Amino acid sequence: VAYWVSDKLIGKFKYKSLAEYAETRRGLQTGNSPRFVRNWYEVSIDNMDLSLNDKCKESSKRWFLFNSGGSFRKWYGNIVNIVNWWHEGEDIKATGKAIIPSEDKYFQEIVSWNKISSGNISVRYQPSGIIPGDASPFLHTMNKNVLFYSMALMNSKIAGEMIQVLSPTLNFEVGNIAKIPMIIKEEEKVLSYTKKCIQISKNDWDSFETSWNYKQHPLISVISQNRALFDDTSGIDLAECYSCWEDECNERFNHLKVNEEELNRIFIDIYGLQDELTPEVEDKDVTVRKADLQRDIKSLISYAVGCMFGRYSIYEDGLMYAGGEWDYNKYENAAWRADGKTETLKFYQNTCFMPDEDNIIPITDEEYFSDDIVSRFCEWIKIVYGEKSLEKNLNFIAKALGNKGNTSREVIRNYFLNNFFKDHCNTYSVTGSGKRPIYWLFDSGKQNGFKALIYMHRYDADTVGRVRTDYLHKAQKYVENAMQSAQYTIDNAKSAS
Repeated sequence: VAYWVSDKLIGKFKYKSLAEYAETRRGLQTGNSPRFVRNWYEVSIDNMDLSLNDKCKESSKRWFLFNSGGSFRKWYGNIVNIVNWWHEGEDIKATGKAIIPSEDKYFQEIVSWNKISSGNISVRYQPSGIIPGDASPFLHTMNKNVLFYSMALMNSKIAGEMIQVLSPTLNFEVGNIAKIPMIIKEEEKVLSYTKKCIQISKNDWDSFETSWNYKQHPLISVISQNRALFDDTSGIDLAECYSCWEDECNERFNHLKVNEEELNRIFIDIYGLQDELTPEVEDKDVTVRKADLQRDIKSLISYAVGCMFGRYSIYEDGLMYAGGEWDYNKYENAAWRADGKTETLKFYQNTCFMPDEDNIIPITDEEYFSDDIVSRFCEWIKIVYGEKSLEKNLNFIAKALGNKGNTSREVIRNYFLNNFFKDHCNTYSVTGSGKRPIYWLFDSGKQNGFKALIYMHRYDADTVGRVRTDYLHKAQKYVENAMQSAQYTIDNAKSAS
């Protein structure tokens, strides 16, 4: 019973329903998510199919992209999971506990939405090559225009009003969504705005390293995108890079908001509900991110740590290593290929940034080791942005972090000692299943006496032994020597102080 609904809105239900244009379906329910579902960054890239086409079902890989819901987000994104669909789900099917509807639609191009939400429905485009999960019911049709038009309608205020009538609970079930009345008019305009919304949201999603299509940190990519603004010879100002990134984010946010409001205006006119609805979209409902200085500087630090471990390289886009055979030499080769290209990063002082050789990066209260994380980070900043701007950029980073310290290096060191791993775990976490870090921390306790990071994809049988003998024991000797020196000073001091 929807007593509040106007006669005009009720009258729209005489039109054909969404179900007459496309199928609404449920996705895969594995029956044992802890066993069969992972985040994409937890598994070796060699065992995963990221090809994004419907031929994935013929692949011999074990893990495939899996749409398992996520937070409120419209148009594109939220696909961070993978599922074990080896040999067409042989292991899942063998348990006898899985529910596998719509298997013939797996890996096809669809639009999906979150099954459970306390707010409005949020519908996203899902390219081919992905398996839809039970938490993400979906709409399927071979008519691409109908697919995109349906998506635009479902993300509009019109559908929001109708869904309140059809599905007043927290669940957006396929049967209820299928009853939305669909009037197809102004199709060309709707499709144009919809494709723009998808592209804007995709660009936003791929700007952060939890996307499998992440290329490079945006505070680096803005250099090549705005080459005329930067002078390599005097060093690149990180504050200017952030300013360019902030402008890009604001432009993306505003464009998406304008496009969504235009789609609302079109559908309100089509359904004749001008007296009941307005096209305006609140900022909180625009699901692309604006720039945030502290968050973006922390993500730059995270990217730099990825370069230290060889997950990324500043000389090539995307993942350099995420499992499989480790090849140290390919980083140097990538660097020399990039040298001298005006559209990408240059060398400074004829040097290049190479990953850590033993996959162990120590974090200590002082610089005891040659591969100390702070000194390596400063080296990375110098190579990326130039030596002449190094101190200015370190000061900018330190101010953004806001940690304690008398110098920029002290502030950065305190961040690595106290906050980096916590932030890393928050970035690589899953609602309901907790932290899934890809860099693992060895930690001697609350006094910050000794810490070391390793990259899980490079972990081997000798890693723990090397942490102990090559780093922990040496750190202990440094501390013991410092204590002996302090004791000698005390014993030979002439004043009580």
